[in-house]
Amino acid sequence: MYLKRITLLRDKVSSYQSYPFSIPSVKHLHELELDKAVTFFVGENGSGKSTLLEAIADKCEFNMAGGGRNNSYQLHASESVLGEYIRLAWLPKVTNGFFLRAESFYQFANHLDELKRDDPSYQYQLYGGKSLHHQSHGESFLSLFMNRFKGGKALYLLDEPEAALSPARQLAFIKVIHDLATKGQAQFIIATHSPILLGYPDADILSFDHEKISRVSYEMTDHYQLTHTFLQNRERVLMDLLKEEP
Repeated sequence: MYLKRITLLRDKVSSYQSYPFSIPSVKHLHELELDKAVTFFVGENGSGKSTLLEAIADKCEFNMAGGGRNNSYQLHASESVLGEYIRLAWLPKVTNGFFLRAESFYQFANHLDELKRDDPSYQYQLYGGKSLHHQSHGESFLSLFMNRFKGGKALYLLDEPEAALSPARQLAFIKVIHDLATKGQAQFIIATHSPILLGYPDADILSFDHEKISRVSYEMTDHYQLTHTFLQNRERVLMDLLKEEP
């Protein structure tokens, strides 16, 4: 555990009527304690989980388009409005880590290819030994997780890492998380919609859906309940969903 607390600097906020302070989870944020090596942010689209994750990445000085401190490239609109309004408390502070944005992963892969063009000796050694563009989308994500995410104390901030992963590869990713977190060398904060990833044992799950950010159990997440209901009553759920309106 390295990042211990996230504090919204409320005295710097001039108005809670404009984005991102109008988002209920941000509007009601004071301090957020992080107690576990693995923390999940869950909530519907627009609930603020990615907004807060981006703000943390900004304060960590990770590349806001995706990457670590040493990945220098630009992407339009890759910035955090919230970053300058939060304070992070560390024990101890770490500078190593990675910010994954699933939506801009293609541009991150382009960045690595540009490094190769500028320096032909570059070997993609942290990404499975070949261009991420020469791997399937799921393979490239897993190559990142299994090769870049290793060694030393680090904070990994991941926004919807399941976007390119099949259920089997989500399970493989859980093993990666476990191997790094149980050695006491890594801390993960993950925004996700995946009921598979949320099943990781002894993690904190923070819900952004009810104005104030709150801890919830796995079984109380909408992700689990909806998936469980669908799997147990698939025909009935689909019948109700697809029935003709009178």
